[in-house]
Amino acid sequence: MPSSRFALFDLDGTLTRRDSFTAWTLGLLRWQPLRVLRVPLLLGAVLRYARQRDRGALKGAVLRWLFGGLPRKLIDDWSQQFARELVARGMFADGLTALRAHLLADEEVVLLSASPDVYVPFIGEALGVKRVICTQVRWNGEHLDGRLASPNRRGAEKARVLTALRAERSGQSVIGYGNSPADLDHLRLCEEAVYVNAPPALAHQLKQDVPQMRHVRWK
Repeated sequence: MPSSRFALFDLDGTLTRRDSFTAWTLGLLRWQPLRVLRVPLLLGAVLRYARQRDRGALKGAVLRWLFGGLPRKLIDDWSQQFARELVARGMFADGLTALRAHLLADEEVVLLSASPDVYVPFIGEALGVKRVICTQVRWNGEHLDGRLASPNRRGAEKARVLTALRAERSGQSVIGYGNSPADLDHLRLCEEAVYVNAPPALAHQLKQDVPQMRHVRWK
C-alpha cells in the first residue's frame, strides 16, 4: 500500500554543502585540461547573465562551450565518480539522515534539482532515490550538445513540477525540503516544509509568512 506522503528534496545547498554544478564543472576540467582553453568562449554568456540573470542560459552555455562534443561514456564515467564522492564527503550528514528516514518509512523520495541530468541521476542512484527530476540537456547521438532540453528546474518551474507530481499521486501529502528563496515557490505548496540553514532574519520572516514551515540547522 503506498504511503500517504512523499518527500521532495532540493539538492544544492539543501543536501550538498556547496554548489554541485561548479564542483562537477571544475572536476571535469581537471579530467579534460585542454578544455580550459575554451573558457574565453564563455565571456558573451557571462555578460548576458549579468544583464538578464538567466541561470539556465548560463548553465547551458557552460556545458556547450566547455564540454560540447565530449562522448557520453567519458561524461558518465566522471559523473559516476563525482556522485560517489559527493555523497561520501560533500553532503550534510543531517540531510542524509532525514532522506534515509523517509526511505526507511517506505515513503517515496523525489530529488528535484535545477542541476543538469548529466550527473544528478547518478547522485539519486547513490542515495537510493528512484525518482529524479532535474534540468535536461541535449545530446547529439552519443556526444554532448550541452544546450538545455527542458526548462531550468528552478523557482516557478519547481512549483509546476510539484503540481504535476500531485496529479500523479491523488491524496498524498508532500513534505518539501529547500534552502533558498527560489525554493519558496514550491515549498509554499507543501503541507509540510523544511527550510535548511536559513539566515536568522529570513527564518523569522518565514515563520510568519509560511506557518507550515519549520527551520533546521544541518551540519
